[in-house]
Parts: sequence; C-alpha cells; structure tokens
Amino acid sequence: MGLAIIFAFVTLFSVWGLLRSFREKNFMGLAFAGLTVLVFGAFTVATMIDVLFGSGGGGGH
Repeated sequence: MGLAIIFAFVTLFSVWGLLRSFREKNFMGLAFAGLTVLVFGAFTVATMIDVLFGSGGGGGH
C-alpha cells in the first residue's frame, strides 16, 4: 500500500507541474510533466487495483 501512496503523490505533484508548465507556456516542461502524469498515473491505478482486488501486494515472491 505504501508504494501506491508514493505513486499517488508523484502523480499529484506532476499534475501540479503540468498545470504550472501550461500556465507559463513551458512546452518542454509540459511534455515531461504530461509523460510523468501518464506513466505514474497508470502505475497508481494498477497498484491500487492490485492492492484492493488482487493479491494485496504482500506476497513478496
């Protein structure tokens, strides 16, 4: 569950960076923040699904 929380924080900070880059018209920052939102957002959703409905992530195998 800790990993999902860390991924969620990274996703939230990257959304903040995405909005800030968009406001400042920083297109390089916008691209990197957008990719970060996509990647870490997908990992956040996948990890939460696994924790809630899957094995729970406590197997350690």
